[in-house]
Amino acid sequence: MRKPRTVISLIALLAFASLLLFNFGEQVSGYMLFSEAEASGAHAHVVGYWVQPETAHYDPEVNLFTFHMQDDEGTVRKVHYHNTKPASFENAEKLVVEGRLNGNIFEAEHILMKCPSKYSETNTLDQIPPS
Repeated sequence: MRKPRTVISLIALLAFASLLLFNFGEQVSGYMLFSEAEASGAHAHVVGYWVQPETAHYDPEVNLFTFHMQDDEGTVRKVHYHNTKPASFENAEKLVVEGRLNGNIFEAEHILMKCPSKYSETNTLDQIPPS
């Protein structure tokens, strides 16, 4: 009597685990280049640099911040971010945009920024005045 219930429970558990792994696998993708994101059509994290500062623009009427980003391969794409410009955006050393390519435009859901370090790599002992 317990066998059908056990088999059904195992099938349900396997289905749930498969669904969980499938969804989790889509979210945990490594960093890609724009060309890889375009080829896969998947949700992507692209690392790069802000280029062409004069073309960065925020349109408050549609809540859209646009800018151009260059990936590590040298490919430049326009990025649409449906939010305000992040604070300290101009000071970022590197950017990570998370989203999907839609034609030649990367539709970013999130922007992460690596800002310059506040700490110098110089030896702190050299900065101590002699007694």
